[in-house]
Amino acid sequence: MSLVCSISNEVPEHPCISPKSGAIFERRLIEKYIVENECDPINGQPLTADELIDVKTPPIVRPKPPSATSIPATLKTMQDEWDSLMLHAFTQRQQLQTARQELSHALYQHDAACRVIARLNKEVAAAREALATLKPQTGISAIQAAPQPAIAAEAAGVATQPVEQAGMSAEVIQKLQDKATVLTQERKKKGRTVPEELVSQEKIRGFLTLASHPGLHSASVPGILALDINHSDQSKILTGGNDKNATVFNKDTEQIVAILKGHTKKVTKVIFHPEEDTVITASPDASIRVWHVPTSQTQLLLRCHDEPVTGLSLHPTGDYVLSTSSDKHWAFSDIRSGRLLTKVADTADYGLTTAQFHPDGLIFGTGTEDSQVKIWDLKEQSNVANFAGHTGPITAISFSENGYYLATAADDACVKLWDLRKLKNFKTIQLDDGYEVKDLCFDQSGTYLSIAGTDIRVYLCKQWQELKVFNDHTALATGVRFGKHAQYIASTSMDRTLKLYGIE
Repeated sequence: MSLVCSISNEVPEHPCISPKSGAIFERRLIEKYIVENECDPINGQPLTADELIDVKTPPIVRPKPPSATSIPATLKTMQDEWDSLMLHAFTQRQQLQTARQELSHALYQHDAACRVIARLNKEVAAAREALATLKPQTGISAIQAAPQPAIAAEAAGVATQPVEQAGMSAEVIQKLQDKATVLTQERKKKGRTVPEELVSQEKIRGFLTLASHPGLHSASVPGILALDINHSDQSKILTGGNDKNATVFNKDTEQIVAILKGHTKKVTKVIFHPEEDTVITASPDASIRVWHVPTSQTQLLLRCHDEPVTGLSLHPTGDYVLSTSSDKHWAFSDIRSGRLLTKVADTADYGLTTAQFHPDGLIFGTGTEDSQVKIWDLKEQSNVANFAGHTGPITAISFSENGYYLATAADDACVKLWDLRKLKNFKTIQLDDGYEVKDLCFDQSGTYLSIAGTDIRVYLCKQWQELKVFNDHTALATGVRFGKHAQYIASTSMDRTLKLYGIE
C-alpha cells in the first residue's frame, strides 16, 4: 500500500499523520494549512503542527525527467558517452603500460635470480668436491715438505725423445734375452705349486666391499679410467681419471700421496713401476709421461705417436715401455733416456687398441679395431701369430703369469682364452647379452682371472668357474687388479670411485 498525501494526491517526501483524522499529509503542505486554518482539513477539528506524527519511510527515488527529447540532445548525450568511453580507454592503456613495466622488471629480477642460483650451485659443487677430497689430502703435507698436495708440473728440461728411431741394438736385445732367461728359470722353479699365502677360492667367495673412495678425482668431470697397484708397496694404488690427472693413493692411510697433473686430455693408461717410486701414464693427447712420485714431477715426456695412445705396458726389465696407438703403430721406448728404440706399423689398416707384454718380455700382444689379437716378436719386430674370433674392437688383453694363457675381450660380451703353445682358443666365457668388458687381469700366481665391465667378476682358472660377482659400482667398471697373493681386489669405475674388496 503506497502513501498518498490527502491534499496533493502525490507521494509525500516527508509523510506525517494527523491524530485527529488519521489521514496522511505532506508535512510541508499540512503545516501551511494549519497556519492559515488551525484545524484538520479532513474533519475540521482543531490541530497544531506539534501534534503531527512523522512516518518513517525509505527515501523516494524519483525518475529523471527525459532529456533526449530532440536530435541535438540525443547527439549531445552520445558525445558525452563517447568522451567517457575514451577517457576510460585512456586510463586502461595507462594501467596496461604500468603492468607491462612491472612484469618486465619482475622477469629481469627472475633472470638475475636464476644466474645467482646457477653460480651458487656451481660453488656448492666445488665445495662438495673440496670436502670430498679434504680427508685424503690431509696426509699429503706429512709426506711432502710442501703444505699443499703435490701438483705435478713439467720439470725444467723435460726430455722428449727424438722422432728418429735409435734402433734395437745388440746390447738392448741381449738385455731382453737375459731377463727372459732369468724369468723362465724362476717360473720353472716355481713349477705348478701355488704360493701358500695365496687366498683360497673359498675366501674369494666370501670377499666383501671393504672401502669405497670417491674423492680421488674431480667431481666436475667424473670417471676413473685406469688402475694399477704398486707391486713393491701394496698399499699404494694408482688411478687415471677423466679429469686429466693421475692420482697415487695409499689405501692403508686413506690419503692421497700425489696428484699428477700435466696431460691435456683424460688419462686412460697407468703403470706403477714395480721397483721404483715411478709412474707411467698415457693419454689421448698422444703423449706418455714418466713421473717421479715423491716430487710429482714429469721426468720424461715421450711423444712416440701422432694419435691417441691406446695401450701401455712396462717390460719386465723395468727400463722399457711398449705403447700402441690409433695411428696403427706400436712403439718401444727407453724410459731411462727417453729414446724411441723402434716404431712398427701394423700390417692391417686398422688402429691398435691395447697392448701387453708376455711375462718373459720377448713377445707381446696387441689388439686391433678389426677384432684381431696379434702376437709380436720383440727382437724381430715381426708379427708371429694372429688370433681371430672376436667381433668388434679388442678392449682388453692379459697374459697369465704362467706364460701359457692369454685372455682377450672385445665388444662381443665374451672373454676368450687362448693357449699360446697350441695357438688356439680353448675356452670362451660367454657373458650376459650387452655385457661390456673394459679390463682383464690375472693374479700374480695365474690362479684367478678377474673381469671388469658391467660388473666385477672373479673366475678360477683351469676350471674357469665363476667364484664371485661384485655389483657395488653404480656405473661401468673400467679397471681391476689383484693385490699380492690375491689378499684384496681393487676396482675403478665411471662412478668416480675406487673400491676395495677383501675379507673383513
